[in-house]
Amino acid sequence: MIKKTLLVLTLCLSGSLFAQAQRIGSSPEYVTELTANWKGERFSDGRPKVPDLVLERLQNCTLEQIWGYLGNKGYRNQVEKNWVILKPGETMTGRVVTAQFMPTRPDLDSLVRKQGKAEGRSQKGGINIWPIDILTKGDVYVADGYGKVKDGTLIGSSLGNAIYGKTGKGVIFYGSIRDMQELKDTKGFNAWVKGHDPSYIKDMTPTSINAPIRIGEVTVFPGDVVFANEYGVVFIPAHLVEGLVSASEMTALRDEFERVLLQQGKYPSGEIHGTWSAKIKDEFRAWVGKYPKKLAITQKDLDAYLAKEH
Repeated sequence: MIKKTLLVLTLCLSGSLFAQAQRIGSSPEYVTELTANWKGERFSDGRPKVPDLVLERLQNCTLEQIWGYLGNKGYRNQVEKNWVILKPGETMTGRVVTAQFMPTRPDLDSLVRKQGKAEGRSQKGGINIWPIDILTKGDVYVADGYGKVKDGTLIGSSLGNAIYGKTGKGVIFYGSIRDMQELKDTKGFNAWVKGHDPSYIKDMTPTSINAPIRIGEVTVFPGDVVFANEYGVVFIPAHLVEGLVSASEMTALRDEFERVLLQQGKYPSGEIHGTWSAKIKDEFRAWVGKYPKKLAITQKDLDAYLAKEH
């Protein structure tokens, strides 16, 4: 009886995993399980709904601040560098929608098309539009195109404008795009890619949407938050973003305050760069209180930070 029960459970589990593997788009339950550390609001597809204000604050961070914070939390493989950037000098943040593409083989492609139809995905146009169809405001479309450049152009100017219309953001492709010149004229749209080519997409099949993917040296989850600038791209687990932003803002304030003290020559540099005395802490509190710009940091955040600084 026990053996029979175990066999039934094993078959049920295997069937469940097979059913999940058969899907092109991950179920909300699967995405929720992947991102279980997030305790806030979610989208209908299960992805964490990181607030827009947090995404805006994240734009003021630096790649080094983010890298340091994530490393201290055990996330040491979150940064990918060496991109071709459509508009260097801009910073993009947003909530990740993932897609994985693989080299086409007829039996796989027919299975994907059949499953896509069963999931209600568009049967008009190329199947490379399926990830684009589900995008919403604030999303960043992130795709693993396995580094393919020629015949690996996941979008051109038309789809790029469709993406911007839906998201107000851009794309990050471990692959390529076409129509660089036209896309550069699309105000607000940006792209981080591994190359560009005038060819059309060919022999590529989307095998998953909103599942974990690999972008270079990084494993990316649906619902991650991306920070991209001219120095690199970093993917941040949703449950760490708000703490990261607060810590980065505090670090930036401290760095600015230290530069002020160093220019004044009031204290030896070792006292400024090292552990602060009570007098310097009091000066920092007063300086923050008169800061000319509105800060997201609260008095509670400030007190907690200075209490750790000993």
